[in-house]
Amino acid sequence: MAVLQLQLAPPMFAYRWPGWEVVVGIEVHAQIKSRRKLFSETLTSTLSEAPNTHVSPYDAAFPGTLPRLNPTCVKLALRTALALQSDIHLRSAFDRKHYFYADLPSGYQITQQYSPLATGGVLELPNLGTSVRVKQIQLEQDTAKSTFDRRRKLSHIDLNRAGTGLMEIVSEPDMRSPEQAAEYVRTLQALLRAVGSSDGNMEQGSMRCDVNVSVNRQGEPPGTRCEIKNLNSVKFMMIAIASEVYRHIDLIDAGGTVSQETRGFDEDRAETFRLRSKEDAPDYRYMPDPNLPPLLLTSKFIDIARQSMPELPRATRARLLDVGLTENNVDVLMAVDSGRDIGFDGEMKQGAVAYFDALAEGRDPKVVVNWMTHELLGQLMSRNQTFSHNPISVAQMGELIDLVQAGTVTGTGGKSVLRHLLDNPSSTSVHTIAEQLGLLALEAGEETDKALNDWCKQAISALPKEAEAARKGNERVLNKLVGRVMKLSQGRVDAIRTKEVLSGMLVQGK
Repeated sequence: MAVLQLQLAPPMFAYRWPGWEVVVGIEVHAQIKSRRKLFSETLTSTLSEAPNTHVSPYDAAFPGTLPRLNPTCVKLALRTALALQSDIHLRSAFDRKHYFYADLPSGYQITQQYSPLATGGVLELPNLGTSVRVKQIQLEQDTAKSTFDRRRKLSHIDLNRAGTGLMEIVSEPDMRSPEQAAEYVRTLQALLRAVGSSDGNMEQGSMRCDVNVSVNRQGEPPGTRCEIKNLNSVKFMMIAIASEVYRHIDLIDAGGTVSQETRGFDEDRAETFRLRSKEDAPDYRYMPDPNLPPLLLTSKFIDIARQSMPELPRATRARLLDVGLTENNVDVLMAVDSGRDIGFDGEMKQGAVAYFDALAEGRDPKVVVNWMTHELLGQLMSRNQTFSHNPISVAQMGELIDLVQAGTVTGTGGKSVLRHLLDNPSSTSVHTIAEQLGLLALEAGEETDKALNDWCKQAISALPKEAEAARKGNERVLNKLVGRVMKLSQGRVDAIRTKEVLSGMLVQGK
């Protein structure tokens, strides 16, 4: 009965707004990772490029120019639909969504409001043990970028982004807290990166969220929803949702009503602000685009997209756990993988998981993951580098692990070789580098034993206080003496054997 009561207990976030129910739905606009824009041959741009340098006459809405659909954008959107278990439509169509802003040269945006590429689907949230339904996935073109110069009181329009392909992924209003919304966006972000359809970099604007929030008293129908536009940070999205919830509750408690409207978010004040009254479909005057015929897909085309699908995060996690890795190991590898660079047009660059898979072939996975997470990733982090900067090939890393496992190089020596390779990238074999650096382990024999005894005596003599503490059984101090010996030997002696010799000397009072 106690377990049943625990299962029926209200979720933790329900205590934040007792007596109220929060309803959240999210529209995610993810930039498709294609070299070219959705309806023109123009190359997509990055934030570092000069304004208005990636613009075709079509992107600038010159009269007489016509759109031409980029099939790569369709293929990558199909990957997303397959990953979300959506129903892909063999026939979809493009609409014109009319509104007039300076960053929309044509006065309309091409989208798929009424006949989208796919409908339905689900995204499971592993950390919260729940799921969010997907309403639809549609292709649409991005707008230009507008910036306001406060000093000169002028607005600048950059058309580089105009016409870039987007996937609009619309959720059902299944989320009930800022935490669920955050988990949904992070999980979707990881999924898009895993299938190579978008890099999902919110801080660079290639993934933006419009959040719909409503509040109602428990047991009552959902309240009036307000939309918060263009949130490009999970942290700020959570704050914006909480701010909007409190605003709705205060209005209703005061006897007022919530007006349906579109709102922005002020990051400095941590509160939302009114932009305009919320538009409905008639306000946008949707109409079929006369220059674009329906998008017709074949089952064969969809099967090809399905066959090119990489492994999804959930399957990757299950597989890595099956080979004996811990949850923490898997979390580290997948976190590194989620931050990797995504290639254009579905090209999948090698990430940490693929690197691990190649290394673990024929080797102990636990040994491999320890070298990757504790040594390789640790050294890269200390250099303020990401895994994409790793210059050590799978063959070199595998050889290093093999040499340490065979005793040809000690663990300490192996770490020194690793640091050398990171600082001095080379295609030379690891054995040759270890030999050149004088890091090959000393072979067992009388000369090695004599040298080890001498180094141990030097360590005890150099650290008398530590030696006395080690005699009294302080294990941590003994490890310090071992480290001293390893330094004197340049890491060429075995640490376990060193510990034995030191312990024997200390017991004998030498």
